[in-house]
Amino acid sequence: MSQMVELLESFPLTDGGSIESRLKGVRFFKSTHHIPRKPIVYEPGICIIAQGHKIGYLGGQMFQYDANNYLVTSVTMPFECETFANPEEPLLGLYIDVDMAQLHDLLGRLGIQTEVGNAGENGLPRGIGPAVMAEDMADATNRLIKSLQSETESQILGSGLVREILYRALCGTQAPVLYSLAMYSGAFSQVARVLKVMQRNYAEKLDVEKLANTARMSASAFHRAFKEITSDSPMQYLKKVRLTKAKDLMVQESMKAYIAADKVGYESSSQFSREFKRYFGQSPADMMRELRV
Repeated sequence: MSQMVELLESFPLTDGGSIESRLKGVRFFKSTHHIPRKPIVYEPGICIIAQGHKIGYLGGQMFQYDANNYLVTSVTMPFECETFANPEEPLLGLYIDVDMAQLHDLLGRLGIQTEVGNAGENGLPRGIGPAVMAEDMADATNRLIKSLQSETESQILGSGLVREILYRALCGTQAPVLYSLAMYSGAFSQVARVLKVMQRNYAEKLDVEKLANTARMSASAFHRAFKEITSDSPMQYLKKVRLTKAKDLMVQESMKAYIAADKVGYESSSQFSREFKRYFGQSPADMMRELRV
């Protein structure tokens, strides 16, 4: 058993869910059983797994993250995920939000902002991907988890250890994703800005032309860059965001499906039901019946 597993097992983790740690922006998670491939949304952050593994599916490609590979997500990213765990060896890990102020400060201190800014736009990095868990990253993670066992240590040491973990990620193989996110100009940053607009204003009538104008790009250049980063077209991405938000409303607020559909921008409840079933594998009615059982 690794030190990270032992440290995580000292917390009262909820099976199948995540809990906030003593430090804002750091959450622990646990699962004791296999979870079939299903849609999921990750916010910008670093996902570190101590035991078990997950497989992500995005744009026809697969990637695994486990005890040897952490995951970096630089933009809000809908994708599909399968979890591998069992009661004897549950999935254990933590998710650390990326603090943009910290990211900018670290890049400035590293003196690489100019270099990244001049890198050009060929081959935009995808907004999500695994990186090898180096010894320094594992050590910093262990020290962070240990500090979170104590209220005093979490307040005194926690933020500095999160900063160290972000620095270690900037030294890893997914560093270009974080570099690109931090740039104020360039296609990646322009698309990232539009993704935030879509997350806030998903219920509005949005089209590629309007989104491209927000990004200050031509429609064709925007569409191409958007797909390179997210593996979805802008309208496919928007649909996933709307469906995920509607599901949250139905599950967390017991909202009826047709009301949730209207809240997230659907004009047709029948179209919403069709697309919901295609995306989540069950109709809104079936999902609500399952939750009531």
